[in-house]
Amino acid sequence: MNGREILHKIIVKAGFGSSDTGKGKSKTSKHITHGFHMVKGKSSHPMEDYVVSEFKQVKDKELGLFAIFDGHSGHDVPSYLQSHLFENILKQNDFWTETESAIRRAYHETDDDILKKTSVLGRGGSTAVTAILIGGEKLVVANVGDSRAVICKNGVAKQLSVDHEPSKEKRLIEGRGGFVSNLPGDVPRVDGQLAVARAFGDKSLKLHLSSEPNVAVEMIDDDTESIILASDGIWKVMTNEDAVNCIKHIKDAQSAAKRLIEEAVSRKSKDDISCIVVKFQGEVLC
Repeated sequence: MNGREILHKIIVKAGFGSSDTGKGKSKTSKHITHGFHMVKGKSSHPMEDYVVSEFKQVKDKELGLFAIFDGHSGHDVPSYLQSHLFENILKQNDFWTETESAIRRAYHETDDDILKKTSVLGRGGSTAVTAILIGGEKLVVANVGDSRAVICKNGVAKQLSVDHEPSKEKRLIEGRGGFVSNLPGDVPRVDGQLAVARAFGDKSLKLHLSSEPNVAVEMIDDDTESIILASDGIWKVMTNEDAVNCIKHIKDAQSAAKRLIEEAVSRKSKDDISCIVVKFQGEVLC
């Protein structure tokens, strides 16, 4: 039985639904490849995860555009983000000169657009983690919520995003007039409802939620081996080090993304799970 058959058997046995997968590579940096894999969780509602995983030529630069959008209370908000967030980032006049500021502004503008379209998009919301690879040399990561980005350099995992947990932002939430519940057997929740402190959408909670992203910049060097972006369906059951070690001997990015999901399922993750892996196959392989 090959790896694909084993993965399928595990997913079917666990009661998971449909999956989606894909791969690609840089046209200008032949050693950079990317792959993604997605599996619907055990819930009865439709898949609420959406991804972007592509290289795109913009002006004279090649951009790697990678994102995980993990929706809640509906799939319309993450679907909207998939179609519009990168577009809004790239149309900022100062994207090339003040990239971090441009991304922050685009996150806020996109959230404002979503809130204005509640009659169409509904009252749900979404986390987001975005990574823009500029010319194969500079990586800019932004996030709201608990979808995560991890880079592997010389075998060492480094988290580039911030998990926006209500317990960590209790003072800010209470300062806006909200509260954080902490019931036995449950995770902390904003106003007793949402398990993340920052998100797109969620109009009914917006007074107490933030859409301010954390932004981090990381330079790509010869020690860079891989980047992992994934929804919390992986991070609930795996540490950053677990994830890096799980794929360090897998050269193919798509196969690595599949392997991470297989491992998360075997560890009893029940969520929708989405994963993107970017591989830098130079002298050092992860």
